[in-house]
Amino acid sequence: MARKKEKNPYQDTLNLPRTDFPMRARLAEREPEFQRFFKERRIYERMLERRKNAPTFVLHDGPPYSNGHIHLGHALNKILKDIFVKFHALAGFRTPFVPGWDNHGLPIENAVKKENPELQTLLEDPSRLDDAVRLNIRKACRAFALRWVEIQKEEFERLGVFGDFDRPYLTMDPEYEGRELLILADLVEKGYVYRQRMPIHWCPHCRTALAMAEIEYREKTSPSLWFLAEAREVPEELADFRPFHLLVWTTTPWTLFANRAFAFHPEATYVLVEVAGQRLLFARALLPALKERFFEGQEVRVLAEVPGRVLEGARFAHPFLDRESVGVLADFVSLEEGTGIVHIAPGHGREDFEVGQRYGLEVFSPVDEEGRFTDEVPEWARGLTTHEANPRVVDTLRERGTLFHVGEVRHSYPHCWRCHNPLIFRATWQWFLSVDHNDLRKQALSAIDGVTWYPPTSRERIRASVEERPDWVLSRQRIWGVNIPAFRCEACGEVVLEAAVIRHVAEIFRKESADAWYARTPKELLPPGYRCPKCGSDAFAKEHDILDVWFDSGATSLIVLPARDLPWPADMYLEGPDQHRGWFNASLMLAMAEEGRPPYRVVITNGWTVDEEGRAMHKSLGNVIAPQEIIQRYGAEILRLWVISADYTQDMRMGPEIQKRLVDAYRKLRNTLRFLLGNLYDFDPARDALPLEALFPLDRYMLHRHEIFKEEARRAYETFELHRLFHLFMNYMGVDLSSFYLDVLKDRLYTWAPASPGRRSAQTALFTILRDLLVILAPVLTHTAQEAWGFLPGEHSESPFLEDWPPARPEHRDPELASDFERLLQAREAVLLAVEEARRQGVIRDRLEARVRVEAPFADLLKRYEAYLPELFIVSQVTFADENLPVRVEREGVRVALGKARGEKCLRCWMWREDVHEGVCGKCRPVLQELNI
Repeated sequence: MARKKEKNPYQDTLNLPRTDFPMRARLAEREPEFQRFFKERRIYERMLERRKNAPTFVLHDGPPYSNGHIHLGHALNKILKDIFVKFHALAGFRTPFVPGWDNHGLPIENAVKKENPELQTLLEDPSRLDDAVRLNIRKACRAFALRWVEIQKEEFERLGVFGDFDRPYLTMDPEYEGRELLILADLVEKGYVYRQRMPIHWCPHCRTALAMAEIEYREKTSPSLWFLAEAREVPEELADFRPFHLLVWTTTPWTLFANRAFAFHPEATYVLVEVAGQRLLFARALLPALKERFFEGQEVRVLAEVPGRVLEGARFAHPFLDRESVGVLADFVSLEEGTGIVHIAPGHGREDFEVGQRYGLEVFSPVDEEGRFTDEVPEWARGLTTHEANPRVVDTLRERGTLFHVGEVRHSYPHCWRCHNPLIFRATWQWFLSVDHNDLRKQALSAIDGVTWYPPTSRERIRASVEERPDWVLSRQRIWGVNIPAFRCEACGEVVLEAAVIRHVAEIFRKESADAWYARTPKELLPPGYRCPKCGSDAFAKEHDILDVWFDSGATSLIVLPARDLPWPADMYLEGPDQHRGWFNASLMLAMAEEGRPPYRVVITNGWTVDEEGRAMHKSLGNVIAPQEIIQRYGAEILRLWVISADYTQDMRMGPEIQKRLVDAYRKLRNTLRFLLGNLYDFDPARDALPLEALFPLDRYMLHRHEIFKEEARRAYETFELHRLFHLFMNYMGVDLSSFYLDVLKDRLYTWAPASPGRRSAQTALFTILRDLLVILAPVLTHTAQEAWGFLPGEHSESPFLEDWPPARPEHRDPELASDFERLLQAREAVLLAVEEARRQGVIRDRLEARVRVEAPFADLLKRYEAYLPELFIVSQVTFADENLPVRVEREGVRVALGKARGEKCLRCWMWREDVHEGVCGKCRPVLQELNI
């Protein structure tokens, strides 16, 4: 049964904590009040104004897509940015933060189609798709994007994020669209841009080309097809063995319509074998695997061996069409799977295309934008999708006697990141940026080493993505975007993309937006008097490709920073792990081509957000947690604390249990702030603060510890290791302050005379610690720091964000004192152990009933601090006399004997003393006299 709490008859004479800083935060209700305060008092703007002559720190915002509510990943990313911006502001930098939005592209077109069935019908019927219809679609897309910009803007501000939200940058602004074309004009002028019919990743569902960053790899089941191609013209070494067949393997039977060659590895050896009445040619290295798979228990007789290079120029029959295919050489031919012979379709594969260019092969791609076969194929396949054609091809091979074997294979296959459907390789006319022109790729790889990447492993990710990236497909076959100002001569068919023409159109876009491409005629868009450079005609038609949205966003630093008079390059980029192939990559390539330098000095990569079990969040799993849910229940501060609670460069887990732990951690931090404020209710720093030399040893020691904390906190911010910051906060505020220092101080704060040197000494230290703490906490706990700042005593600005980072105070460093306390705290640990043992034995019920004797190798030190030991140990009496005390404990060389304190318990301070008279001890009597009691 719990003991009834004892009432103190002198409670009204105690200096008990007083503060209006509430214990219950009510964050969900109160945070909007502080956000209104920040707006009304122009805290962000004043934060910039006071640093107008300071060096500038620019964190350039990677634009989120304006097509839905923000998710947990958005919250993680934007809060991280906000923390770094606010820290740099406090640390002395001018920190303009311009939030931005990515507004063009397919997802918005698709969303508008869903909202408006009439537009969907028009988009699906190319014959009705004139300029007026396109303008209507663009108008609907613009309104949709703007609506979501406003919604997301409110959601980001609700997180407590500071920034120029009244003047964000939007990639659909006319000025932005025009400036984007000026960059394109420069690239065309420098020779980076070319037009070619080349196989690219194509999404039949979305009916557009895809960039590298828009591709995701997923498992897919495909046919595993083994077919035969009869040898027609072969090298002398094999001529006498005809008839024989190549054995070829593919997982894309539909591409056989476009077969133009068979590739052999030049350094491999190929064998012609006879087995089960057939003569087959394949790579010798794969003979064991093929025997095990197809010929187990059968005699396989090797008839001949030839090096792969002699098969160059050989001729082979197409497996089901009346035509021949040529033998070519290629280093990419694998000798680890298949047969060592690759079927080459230059219109349906990047490597196939490159081989085809070397050998002058036709780029044949008889598939339309919906992934259906055109009239260029036999009648039985026309109109079929590539997926539907696969079984028909297999049937045809079977009928022709060229099917060897068919099965299934599960493998990683490229999918569209938007609709998640499988992609095809399809040759189309597209605009490309050559990543090797002017050694652009080499320059970019070299520049990577001059950038700070955090975590450091991300350097290899960006390096690999730059090394591996193909030429950039700049064009998209969509409506909502920035049009590529290309014109087709109606007389000779020449397609023109000239820098001067682009710059002329750019000025029109800057005034009217890219809608002008559809609102104006070609003559109104072209410079006056412009004629075809090939034939001299002045009759042109407009091309309708738009720029890849990664070009839109990759150009942001080149457009936004100069337009806002901000220094370029940016100091920091901070985005998710997919941006090594996306925004980081696109920004790097454009900046290197335009300026010869990377657009960033530091690049930070945050991780994915997952549930408590480490699973990706999906609606189908029912584990999606929206940031709005957490804000409505607990407040944005809990999200902000979550952001630093773990290593944000790894997957960040979130779930109900994590939320509870975060709420508990927040409550501990808040209670520490409340205790500090509560014990400063009568403290005026200008009047009551004591000089350093007048402070008690314990208070000076805590100021020494505080200097170490400040230094470590700053280092955590500066090195981007925010999870270290979380542990620093919890250890310093929860352990060093709350569990130790503030607990030890209670007697001095509560029972000593209000203006006594001992109490003012403690308050001086508490005020110094609290003021610094609120500034250090402000980048993370933005609302709480502001709330507590309003209760801070003394004169100060109205917000911690209008302050400077707490300066280093070398005079507070006292290594000798710290060394003393290291040993005193060693003794304290032994005393605490003895107190617990005495309680267990029933010798005392409360620690203030204790009288302790301490023996240690540092006896002189203990004697020197004798007057302060009862406070440090939180006991009533400490003696060095040789007394027979019943409880004995030894810990790390420190021996403690403990018994019940002598004298009586003071009814006011509850300490046991031998000078208690009429219930009050000699320490408390002068205080009561001072209070006229």
